[in-house]
Amino acid sequence: MKRINDAVKRWRYSFTIIFLLFSSNLFAQSADQIRQTVNKVADHIIQSTSYGFVNTKTGERYASVEGIPDTADIKPESRYTTWFYPYGVLATGMVHAGEIFHEQKLISYALHNYEFIFNNLDYFKRKYEKGEHKVAYSGLFRMKYLDDCGALGSGLADVCMADSNSADEHEFRNYIYRAGGYILNGGEATLSDGTFCRPRPRKMTIWGDDLYMGISLLARMGKITHHKKYFDEAAKQVVNFNKYLYDDRTGLFFHCWYSDIKMNGVAHWGRANGWIMFAQVALLNNLPENYPGRQKLIHLLLRQIVGVSRYQDSSGLWHQLLDKPASFLETSCTAMFVYSIARAVNEGWIPKAYLKVAEKGWQGLETKITGQGAIGDVCIGTNVSPDIAYYYSRPHPTDDPHALGPVLLAGSELYRAVSNEENR
Repeated sequence: MKRINDAVKRWRYSFTIIFLLFSSNLFAQSADQIRQTVNKVADHIIQSTSYGFVNTKTGERYASVEGIPDTADIKPESRYTTWFYPYGVLATGMVHAGEIFHEQKLISYALHNYEFIFNNLDYFKRKYEKGEHKVAYSGLFRMKYLDDCGALGSGLADVCMADSNSADEHEFRNYIYRAGGYILNGGEATLSDGTFCRPRPRKMTIWGDDLYMGISLLARMGKITHHKKYFDEAAKQVVNFNKYLYDDRTGLFFHCWYSDIKMNGVAHWGRANGWIMFAQVALLNNLPENYPGRQKLIHLLLRQIVGVSRYQDSSGLWHQLLDKPASFLETSCTAMFVYSIARAVNEGWIPKAYLKVAEKGWQGLETKITGQGAIGDVCIGTNVSPDIAYYYSRPHPTDDPHALGPVLLAGSELYRAVSNEENR
């Protein structure tokens, strides 16, 4: 009997050692290491941002537009202060990282960018109203496309919810409500069933990108106003995009659906799948716990996560064309998946086991981030195309803005998961 008891004790000891070893290696990186990488990326962005304007013909620089003749050809000198949808996602990423790390400077950066834009708008608005429709910030004035207002409005809403002390808060909120109303009332175009679409490149084409461009702001408007109509519209879009774009055979989403031939396009493009996953998480982030249909939305998100997990490369990254290993490994979609999966686990929407997918994805992202905080292999803006070779051959430079916000979101959310585990 003594020998049996001793054997049991040895087994328990061995099991405990194995368990502790496994637990300590659950994450290949510590929370501090992840935070250092995120801060490196954020600092690189902040240090690369300037606040001023430049005359494109003379090269003369100005701190503000005050006193500049309307005849001058003026644009912001920094790309980070232009009105381009990836910078709305960047604002969301800065706010999220700032809240997770308790670093006000990140939130202040996002706030300052919007303040700079809104404080100088009158000059450009005058030019726009005189017919200069390609002037800087034209997208803010025209509000003709979801790209003009969805992600940028979402970023601005995040800034307002995180820091309500801006002197421009009234102007900010006016814009958010205006953009939210535009999207709620159909945005650019819709099919007969109300699904967001575009009149290009062919008549009434659904783009996967537009799920985020549309519902990210609707979800935030629902939270801000407590009006169910915003949540209802956003939930409807999620269900409809799944109906039109989800591919049962692969478990992936097509980039588009053509209404004239009632067929999908050729590509399971990585970032389109990323936008769709991002959008579903944005909705669930803001949706009340008791919202009817919430569990269905969680199921749709889990279905997509399971689908994309099948195609993760051994490096942890995902490919530009998710089901085409010959296409390049792409950073922005990887960051979108890492954030979304980590967020879904942290919020208890999906099983914890999927966190390993996010962790492996982050390890892949680390290989694409330079010592200075620049991000490599980011696919540039991409249209819908019937030519699969078009997707294969898209340029993928360093620091294209489409990866900036997603990487900040991915790292800060994975940091949250790892630090929770370390503090157990």
